[in-house]
Amino acid sequence: MRAKLLNPEPPLTYALALEIGEEVTATLGKFVRESGIETASLTAIGGFERAVLGYFDWERKRYERIPVEQQVEVVSLLGDVAIAEDGPSLHLHAVLGRRDGSLVGGHLLEARVRPTLEVIVVQPPRYLRKRKDAATGLALVATE
Repeated sequence: MRAKLLNPEPPLTYALALEIGEEVTATLGKFVRESGIETASLTAIGGFERAVLGYFDWERKRYERIPVEQQVEVVSLLGDVAIAEDGPSLHLHAVLGRRDGSLVGGHLLEARVRPTLEVIVVQPPRYLRKRKDAATGLALVATE
């Protein structure tokens, strides 16, 4: 991964370029931890050789896995970073375009980059915090 700080004053803005074969969630997670980022928004475009998306099953309180076993365009990848009990937490959603023009989307659980993933990370001057929600079992953004 290559990274460049575009704006050194709040809001801090980074441009990242992930390379072929890199695992997206692990690479981005490592970047935010090593950069000391506790809250941010992320947007990205690019391509994946394969991915696993998730659909949150409300009844079972867990993600159903949706394997995507083909080359896809990352039509949209949006997300945030917020502080949770154990440090910065990534929350990413993706819309992926298949060769035939159909789309599949959901929570991004894992993905391998091919040929690149161009990511913009914006770190605001204030912080978001996440707390575990008893009803869902998910870490949700706290408003207080």
